[in-house]
Amino acid sequence: MITSMAPTRAPLPRFPHDFLWGVSTSAHQIEGAAGERGPSVWDAFSAVPGQVKDGSTATVACDHFHRYREDVALLADLGVGAYRFSVSWPRVHPHGDDRVSAEGLGFYDRLVDELCAAGIRPLPTLFHWDTPLAVEERGGWLNRDTAARFAEYAAVVADRIGDRVERWITLNEPAEHTLLGYAIGEHAPGKELLFDALPVAHHQLLAHGLAVQALRAAGARSIGVANSHGPTWAASDAPEDTAAADFYDVLLNRLFSDPLLLGRYPDPIGELMPSPSLDADLKTISEPLDWYGVNYYQPTKVGAPGLEPTDFNGVTIPPQMPFAPRDIEGYPVTDFGWPVVPEALTELLLAFRDRYGDRLPPIMITENGCSYEGLDDQDRIAYLDSHLRALHRAMAAGVDVRGYFVWSLLDNFEWAEGYSQRFGLVHVDYETLERTPKASYAWLRDALRGQRG
Repeated sequence: MITSMAPTRAPLPRFPHDFLWGVSTSAHQIEGAAGERGPSVWDAFSAVPGQVKDGSTATVACDHFHRYREDVALLADLGVGAYRFSVSWPRVHPHGDDRVSAEGLGFYDRLVDELCAAGIRPLPTLFHWDTPLAVEERGGWLNRDTAARFAEYAAVVADRIGDRVERWITLNEPAEHTLLGYAIGEHAPGKELLFDALPVAHHQLLAHGLAVQALRAAGARSIGVANSHGPTWAASDAPEDTAAADFYDVLLNRLFSDPLLLGRYPDPIGELMPSPSLDADLKTISEPLDWYGVNYYQPTKVGAPGLEPTDFNGVTIPPQMPFAPRDIEGYPVTDFGWPVVPEALTELLLAFRDRYGDRLPPIMITENGCSYEGLDDQDRIAYLDSHLRALHRAMAAGVDVRGYFVWSLLDNFEWAEGYSQRFGLVHVDYETLERTPKASYAWLRDALRGQRG
């Protein structure tokens, strides 16, 4: 285990004493044990040659399902106060209906017990992109009925572990799931529907609202959502570029935050949303939240579309989309090619405060992290250090932020990138499954000790 790091950095500024420090993971990316759950949409997607860049699958992943005690011990040594994990819907409902797997639900029962025994608060996310394959075969998120099925699943999970869970997350990054999974086909289920994917966004939001109701009925005390957000920068002052940037901002930011926080869709999305009961749905969607989760990685520069597809971080944006992401120059990049722009986190949070005012509940940074190779990952340390300072500046300016979660505890299956990107504080040897804490793990452990005085 790495116990020290160089170079020496100034201590982080002091965060509030009750600030919640944690790390995040997701079920499909780390659990493995695919034969001990029902099939998911990602199992089917990964089995198609060429869909995952290194040809890999998450059949074994990090084998967290069998090694969770070892991973909880890493969390305890790290000194975090909370662990954000996701519950695998196909592990609980392997057939995509109301039949419950006692073995699958029992795993999360044991995991929560282990976390509580270690003094770590469990923070489950109910959906992190792994739709049961049977649900997808009945239309998936294009089918309005999926929202009701999701709420039933939420109630089952809450009934089993809700007595030990203080905070809940309904959905993770519905914007990415809609765009990448259903609009342009880069993620499971691999559909290329472009704007015909908008019902996916609406049905996920409706599922969130129904799940909030189900969780509250089961006695849940604190409920949030985890949406990805980042500032959108126009490629130039030209009207066509600013219009493209405005539309991108609506599609990737406000399409999900406005209905949740304001109870309405931003223009021009509302008129495109095919729902037979839009007003009633929006009332359900805007059920009051106890806090709002923000996943932040980078800003996006956007210009008018060209005549050819645009490659952006390995994702192909077709020319039919009314925007084209552009490279952001002048900043270092991660191994994923993402620009490192910590000041954009401050910009984002200040903009959220100004846009939503008193409709904005307290914020939690539910994901922030970076992909770098190597055990002596000084670049990751610099990334986390700079983003925490940027977060502190936003808080000093009056933004109410209650917690920060690093993505991720472990190197893992990074969706369409397979195992080619390493986001973990802990290195995983995918042959032996041996865990080795990196320099960033030691840095964060020391930083958290410093916060505790």
